[in-house]
Formats: sequence, C-alpha cells, structure tokens
Amino acid sequence: MSKVTKVDAQSPALHAADSHDLIRVHGARVNNLKDVSVEIPKRRLTVFTGVSGSGKSSLVFGTVAAESQRLINETYSAFVQGFMPTLTRPEVDVLDGLTTAIIVDQQRMGADPRSTVGTATDTNAMLRILFSRLGTPHIGPPSAYAFNVPSVRASGAITVERGARKTEKATFTRTGGMCPRCEGRGAVSDIDLGQLFDDSLSLNEGAITVPGYKGGGWNSRLYIESGFFDPDKPISKFTKKELHDFLHREPTRMKIAGINMTYEGLIPRVQKSMLSKDTEALQPHIREFVERAVTFTTCPECDGTRLSEGARSSKIEGISIADACAMQISDLAQWVRDLDEPSVAPLLTKLRHTLDSFGEIGLGYLALDRPAGTLSGGEAQRVKMIRHLGSSLTDVTYVFDEPTVGLHPHDIQRMNDLLLRLRDKGNTVLVVEHKPEVIAIADHIVDLGPGAGTEGGTVCFEGTVEGLRAGGTITGRHFDDRAALKQTVRKPDGALEIRGASANNLHDVDVDVPLGVLTVITGVAGSGKSSLVHGSIPAAAGVVSVDQSPIRGSRRSNPATYTGLLEPIRKAFAKANGVKPALFSANSEGACPTCNGAGVVYTDLAMMAGVASTCEECEGKRFEASVLDYRFGGRDISEVLALSVTEAEEFFGAGEAHTPAAHRILERLADVGLGYLTIGQPLTTLSGGERQRLKLATHMADKGGVYVLDEPTTGLHLADVEQLLGLLDRLVDSGKSVIVIEHHQAVMAHADWIIDLGPGAGHDGGRIVFEGTPADLVAARSTLTAAHLAAYVGS
Repeated sequence: MSKVTKVDAQSPALHAADSHDLIRVHGARVNNLKDVSVEIPKRRLTVFTGVSGSGKSSLVFGTVAAESQRLINETYSAFVQGFMPTLTRPEVDVLDGLTTAIIVDQQRMGADPRSTVGTATDTNAMLRILFSRLGTPHIGPPSAYAFNVPSVRASGAITVERGARKTEKATFTRTGGMCPRCEGRGAVSDIDLGQLFDDSLSLNEGAITVPGYKGGGWNSRLYIESGFFDPDKPISKFTKKELHDFLHREPTRMKIAGINMTYEGLIPRVQKSMLSKDTEALQPHIREFVERAVTFTTCPECDGTRLSEGARSSKIEGISIADACAMQISDLAQWVRDLDEPSVAPLLTKLRHTLDSFGEIGLGYLALDRPAGTLSGGEAQRVKMIRHLGSSLTDVTYVFDEPTVGLHPHDIQRMNDLLLRLRDKGNTVLVVEHKPEVIAIADHIVDLGPGAGTEGGTVCFEGTVEGLRAGGTITGRHFDDRAALKQTVRKPDGALEIRGASANNLHDVDVDVPLGVLTVITGVAGSGKSSLVHGSIPAAAGVVSVDQSPIRGSRRSNPATYTGLLEPIRKAFAKANGVKPALFSANSEGACPTCNGAGVVYTDLAMMAGVASTCEECEGKRFEASVLDYRFGGRDISEVLALSVTEAEEFFGAGEAHTPAAHRILERLADVGLGYLTIGQPLTTLSGGERQRLKLATHMADKGGVYVLDEPTTGLHLADVEQLLGLLDRLVDSGKSVIVIEHHQAVMAHADWIIDLGPGAGHDGGRIVFEGTPADLVAARSTLTAAHLAAYVGS
C-alpha cells in the first residue's frame, strides 16, 4: 500500500521550526512501519493517533524512545552496561535531533511485597528522615524507620596503618525498622503440611509431594539417605524428634553417595527455594503448588505495618510512621502542611510538594503503604509521573502511553493540565492516545494507519486538530463521534445480590447487579468500582473475570498457543502430510536444534550486554528445515504463524485449507478487534487492552455465565469502540450477563443499567450514588458521571 501523507502547513508547531527544533525520523521500519518519515517538533505536545495496531507504539516507543535510551546507555562504561537491558538499534535510516527520553508507560510495577507506593516515589524515604529528626522517642537514624532494612549487629576489624600500631577492632550496628516476624512483608505465610507430604506413606513410597522431590532425584535422596529416620516408616509413625528433623532441622552438612550436601528441614528448604521468590517468576507447575500450599495472613506482630515495635513506637504529634503511611494521601498531605518545624523546613517543603502532586494527578485516594503490584496499569503510569512533576529538567522528551487509562472524564482535564505543564517547561511531550479530549489539546498530531498490522504502518496525516477533522482519515472522521442513549433497554432476568460489601473503601454497600443485561459500573478513579466488582461478586457464581493483567507464559507463547488455535492447525498439517502433530510445534519435536525453537540465539558477552540475534540456522522461523518441507494449503507452518488473524481467518475458512475448528477460534479473535495481530506474535508484546480482548476471545465459546470486563475500551481507537459495543450486545443476546467497569461515555450510553459509585475517591467514595438506566442518570444530573454523560450525548 502506498504511503499517504498529508501535512497541515498551518501547524504552529511546524511553522517556525528549523532543523534544530525537530526530531527527524526517516525510513523507520520497526515492526509494521513502512519506511515512515516524520518530523516531530521539539518543545511541543505531539499526539500520535490511529487504530489499534497501526504502528503508533512502534514509532514512538520502538523507534524514537528506544534509540534515545540506547544512545544514553552507550555513554556508560562497558562494565555498567553489563547491568543494563540489552537495546538494539531500531531499524531506521536517519534518526536525529534526539533528546533524553523519559518513558512513562503502563507497565505494572514489580510484585515484590516490599515495594509500595511510598517506596516507588521516594516519599517513604522523606518520611523516614522526618521521623528520625522529630519522632519521640528518638530511636535512631532514618533506616530505623525502614521496613526494608533489618537490624544487624556485627563486629569487624579495621586495619589502621599507623607505624607499628596494631589492628584496631570495632563493632558496628545497622539499625533497621523491619518487623522480624514477617521480614517487612506485612504478612506471614502458613504452609498446609498436607500439600507437602502424605503422612500415610514412607519416604521410600514417595511421601513427599513437593514438585521436584519425587522419584530418585537428589532432593528425595537427601531425605531418604539422611539417617535421621527410617525411610520405610510412614511419616505418621515418626517420633517427635524424627518429625522435627524432617520438617525443621537446621542446616547440617553430610555426604550422600559420596557428595557433600547440606541437609535442612523440609519447611525451611521449601521456603527458601520457592516461597521467597516472586511467584510470577516460578515455573507454572511450581506456582500452582505454591498457590495450593501457602496461605498468607496479616502479620500478628506488626499488624501488617511491616515495621518493628520500635519504629511504631516513635511518633510525631501522636502519629507513627505506620499511621502516616496508612493514611489516605490527601489526608497525609494536610497533616504534613500543619507541621511547623523550622529545623526541617526544606524537607517539609519537598514532602508537601510530592504529596500534593498525588492529588493533582488524581491519586490522592491511595495510601503510601499500598503494594505497588496491586496498582492498575493507569495508576502505575500516574505514580511514575510523580517524580517528574517537580523536576527541574528541561528540554527532555517525555513519552506517555495512553495517560488517560483508568481516568474518569472528570479527571482527564487534570491530566491535560499536567501534560501542558511539562511542555511549558520547555520539554518535548509525545503522547500515544485515543481520547478526543487529549487529542484536542495537541500542538501537533501524527495520525498513523490507515488500518492495522500489514494494513497500517504509514503516516496518514500530520498537522493540527482542525486539519485532522477535515483530513478524511479514520481518526478525523470519527473524532466527533457521539453515541446516543438507547431508545429501549433490556429487562433483567435475575440479579447478583451484594450485601454489606466493605472491601477497601466500600461503606457496607448493598446493591443488586442485574443479570441478563449490559451493566456498566462507573465512578471516578478510586471510588470503589473494582472493590465492588472484583472483591464482592462471588467467583463461584459462574463469574468469568476478564481483565488486563499479564498472561502467564514465556516469550514462546503466542495467540495461537494461548487460544488453543495451534492444536487444530498442527493436526491439519499432520493429517495432510501423514506425520506426527508434534513436528509442527516449535516447543516440541519440530524445534530448530540450534535455537531450541526460540527463533533467536542469546549470546553472553560477559561484562558487556548480551546480544539476541536471529538464529542463522532457521532464519528466525523457529522450526528445523525438514519440517518446513511439509505444506498445508500451499504454506509451511512458519508461514501460517506469520499470518494476521484476518488473513488466517480467510485461509482456514474455505478451500483446501478449510479447518472449521481453527476458523471458529479465529472468528472470535476477529470479533474482539484483534484481526491485525499475528497469530505467532509473542504474548509479551501485547498491550493490556489486547491481553484483555485475547482472554475474552477464549471465553466466548462458553455457554451462559457472567462476564466481568475491566475497561475494555483501553487501547481502542474511536472507530473500534462501535465494534466493541456490537460485541457486548452479541454476548448479552447469546445469554450472557455482562458487567463492565468503564469510563468511556459511549459504553455508558449503551448500557441497560448503570451503577455509579462515589461521590469522590478513597474515603470520599465507596457509596452507590446512582442506580438506573442511562437516560435516568442523564435526567437526574446528580453525579459527576451524570454531568459528563449529559454533555457527551448533548442533553
């Protein structure tokens, strides 16, 4: 498809720009970009638009931001680069005028239980200094208030070169505020011993049921040959001492079959090898075991605060650091404002500014002790913005990925103000966005398309908002789209009763969620929507929660493997060629022996950054050469996996390659708006919205049930929202009940029933402020949601 480029010469951003005021991109070919050339004005706000999969992220993140980060990394020594992620140069002919890029994306924060909103924003560090100066009783330095620092007392020797003087000995103490019971996690684990072993069996009979401890492996031999108990005696018959040695014995060196090994009780051994690691990093079968065997309860010693007794005892005006971190941030900001202590005036000024920034960005309802891993993608992105709002840096490039995700229309204006503030400080602000409210404030717009995947990757328009409206692109044509209120709404055929819901900020909420209809849960960010839906609707009631959380799987996983699509494809290839289906799996017998089916070879360069290069043997196709000799419908397996969903749907839909089982799955993928995805594309490359729609496609074949969707419009272009509404209608008409948490007014207008939470966020929310039809909500105009929906539909 030829490139279609329209430039609006009236754009104020380009009018006075010369080569020093531009980021110039020429010949960009990252992912689906087709030799894209574009000039981005510096110190302006540029919004990149286009349908999902049109190439926006490939241009902004994969080309401009990636090259900026790579060039910065190259300024460090080879030793330091060894600790940084490997970054390859984007496939582009010319890329100049770059400034330092700061990426503020939606990647969720780490799941480490010790990572909190406070630690992620350095607010905890400031509070620790404050309490070490003003807290009474005084308990020590700032680290004494840190739940990440244990208390250690040790002795050491310091050699002093002073003539013939002898070595001087010294003792030193590292004073930390970590709760010794839970080690700063706020929760303690309780292990179900029934999941570790079967006490009716002996060790020789395979009593230990922990993954990796069965059979004749070293783990099981260590216990069988330890000599601490009879391996032929059932565990239920162990004496008290034998049971202690089996479960709790301290590390003991011994020889097993002539090899030096360390014996340790089964419980501490399992804790160290499995329970101390991030569960997402564990292999699937071990993760399943951990989830079965371990339950977490609030630490009884620190009551979940993570802090030692000493840290909790030190207070400022009756407030401990644990109390401060548990406060809603908007309340904490007021408490800090009321402190008047000249000795720490600069610290208080900085702390006040940081806490006020949370409010400006719409996160005043959070608490500093909120685990970072529990934040949504949109919340995580806004938390990352905190550290930049007070920055003195200028002439840097800020890159945002849909910063309005998770924001109520009421909050979008505040986000716009923040983006404009960053620009007005002399920075270049690049934003990938679909919301017309954000597009409208742009100095310059780059619209990519015209379609998605292979149908996208070209610049369709560059210029102003007025030029976009008149430009005739898909974005321009849909820019002023407005959904109308339904003339008639469906009647429910039952209800899910929620009684006394009090999770998080909910105030004993009683509500009936209607079944058999499209119900939309609305309210400002932090009003309690997710708490009501995910925390109160029982999963046992046939509820399928389809959210944007990461999909478990390795970089070898792709839409074909995740949806089960690969199975009928492999069988079709096998049947057509008279061979085994396993040959057509890159994770099994058909894998290229050089790269083991990964398609790339990883080279470790010791202290320098490792390199991932395309496998020369299979040229990135992942299969050994002999497998590619087998064809089906004129294509080999690697060519089929390179098809987009739309292309594959056509390929398997008719003719000699007609495969009904594969075609049905592909139809569902197309239905949820993923027609542009390549079926062999790694799942790690999908956005949150794409992951949610992929999960939805896998559940669409289920009969009946209740579907809960969490902001399904995330990542959807204006033109795609209409398709989503049609899909939601089809789900309801097929007998499913659909409950949607959503901020998009088009989805609200299309609902059969709306439940609005509020009136504010945090402790100012958590109540039902409206229940009824969208028309009744607009007529009442009694809530923030009502006001914005009324303005949207023109009532």
